[in-house]
Amino acid sequence: MSADHDHHDHDDDPVARRNALRAEALESLLVERGFVQPELIDAVVARFEQDIGPLNGTRLVARAWVDPAFRARLVADAWAAAAELGLTTGPEATPIVVLENSAAVHHVVVCTLCSCYPSSLLGLPPTWYKSPPYRSRVVREPRAVLREMGLALPADVEVCVWDSSAEVRYMVLPERPAGTDGWSEDRLASLVTRDALIGVAQPQAPGDTP
Repeated sequence: MSADHDHHDHDDDPVARRNALRAEALESLLVERGFVQPELIDAVVARFEQDIGPLNGTRLVARAWVDPAFRARLVADAWAAAAELGLTTGPEATPIVVLENSAAVHHVVVCTLCSCYPSSLLGLPPTWYKSPPYRSRVVREPRAVLREMGLALPADVEVCVWDSSAEVRYMVLPERPAGTDGWSEDRLASLVTRDALIGVAQPQAPGDTP
């Protein structure tokens, strides 16, 4: 495993940082005392992303799969590439590094000290991404964590763990599934999930889609 561990400096917006910590603490307390089920929170998040806030990252991936020149521009400057598709940063302008998966290397993203996350591209973060077990374990034993989440990687695939911060965030560019030659970008985008963009899953195989 290789890892990129930045020292975090979340004081660029103290008010937002304080509010985020309070929200996370309240969520953790409610879950711990049984008032809220994590699955319910994830379901609300999924509905928001599907019906209200589509995952812009899936559009970037689909275009990168069909356009090698765009793929190069995406890796070089993610926000500039996003602007080409009419995707704006909104309040978020933190640099984004796009990590290309291959047959030999698989990338996975975490934020060990908080929950830094490129929400402008990936939508709302899942509950497990903010949980202490994921944040601590995926750095120490990434293969075990990925396996528990349903992704078993071959032993000869290198797993690289990247630690997000207030200065830089990450998005995984997964490999294009086999059997998708000639597919439209919309159809390709339907194969990409938020979890694949974080690196804890791979795009759905064509036969797994409705």
